[in-house]
Amino acid sequence: MKPYPATVNDEVVYGHAKAVAESMTGEANVRLCPQFMAADDFGFYSQRIPAAFFSVGVRNDETGKIHHVHSPHLDIDEAALPIGAALHAAVAIEYLNKQASAPRPSCS
Repeated sequence: MKPYPATVNDEVVYGHAKAVAESMTGEANVRLCPQFMAADDFGFYSQRIPAAFFSVGVRNDETGKIHHVHSPHLDIDEAALPIGAALHAAVAIEYLNKQASAPRPSCS
């Protein structure tokens, strides 16, 4: 079996995703997750292209939806799903908008 590489965020892509998330949800709602050891296919992607791994919180203490995503007791707060979908779309759209408006080198 091929070992899984570490998932390492690209600084520029991370900054972009963080800025988009803060503009959508407010700075207080964006938190940096502490580093942890885990294996994920995303590590292979981030070896090939600049990438940033981020997650959307689905925990809600008020409703008792408190279990980790890899728990058999997971019951997510589905109110987070539209926010997560919008965030993922906005990160991609804003990235493409920046690329489209970036100056292009001349061919002369």
